[in-house]
Amino acid sequence: MTTSSLVEQATAVSVNARGRGWRRYRTSTFYLFASPWIIGFLLLTLVPILYALGLSLTNYDGASSFWRFVGLRNYSQVLTDSKAWSALLRTLLYTVIVVPLSVAGGLGLAILVNRRIRARGVVRAIFFLPSVVPVVAVAITWRLIFNHDAGLLNGILTFAGLDKVNWLGDPYAFYALICMTLWGLGGGMIISLAALQGVPVELEEAARIDGASNGRITRSIVVPIISPVLYFQVITGIIASLQMLVQPLLLAETNSISSVASVPQSTTLYMVQVYKEFFLNNRFGYGSAMLWVYFVFILLLTLLLQRGSKRFVFYQTSAGND
Repeated sequence: MTTSSLVEQATAVSVNARGRGWRRYRTSTFYLFASPWIIGFLLLTLVPILYALGLSLTNYDGASSFWRFVGLRNYSQVLTDSKAWSALLRTLLYTVIVVPLSVAGGLGLAILVNRRIRARGVVRAIFFLPSVVPVVAVAITWRLIFNHDAGLLNGILTFAGLDKVNWLGDPYAFYALICMTLWGLGGGMIISLAALQGVPVELEEAARIDGASNGRITRSIVVPIISPVLYFQVITGIIASLQMLVQPLLLAETNSISSVASVPQSTTLYMVQVYKEFFLNNRFGYGSAMLWVYFVFILLLTLLLQRGSKRFVFYQTSAGND
């Protein structure tokens, strides 16, 4: 008997022994180990979702025990509510501005810190640090910067001989919110940096030998290779932007997050409008209907982007799959 035959027999014996070892465990063992996640999903996700769906079919106000079933009336009101539509359009405008700038800015920073520069680790840490600062601290910092009387930005304008600007009021609060959001480009930078380090160096060197510039290499080689990572950032960025709530509330000139009435009109995004319906107008049923309509909208938008991604997202396949 040859050595290869002995190796094959030993491998077969080990595989059979491993299979018998796994068969010792019952199916209930799997569910026992998965039970913490299953219980958490049922109690913390599925039950609240079903409760919100049932609540959207009522006129419940959050306090009174006298409520009744109204069917789809809340949904019909959402589709004809001018405030909801205005908030949605404002949110879409915010998303269209923030997401491309965030992805492009993160990629630009990643290309910068991917080069061989002095203190590269320190530079990466400096750019990444704002993305790990808690959102409350970020909002307080930018409120101090945009403060009308003692803010840094108005101080610079006064020193230059210009008039002060009410950055936290309409219509400038919208631009202040965009600035505060773009301050945390470090998270996207780290993701893009990890993708850049996976680009084959041989392709870039071959392109340089052929006389391609850095810009052409980035457009024709780097971006197509890391397009799945960029697409991931676009999808997650769109979903996060559409769900923006805490930042507009904290950036408003108020001492409490519960004072939602003080949020400027320009930063009253869709989720802020939902928050107002819940806790300012006490329309829990209507607010739940707004959330369900928004959920369907985000789902359809994500599916639409998924279908269109085949045109500009290129996935690498192994030679065996060709």
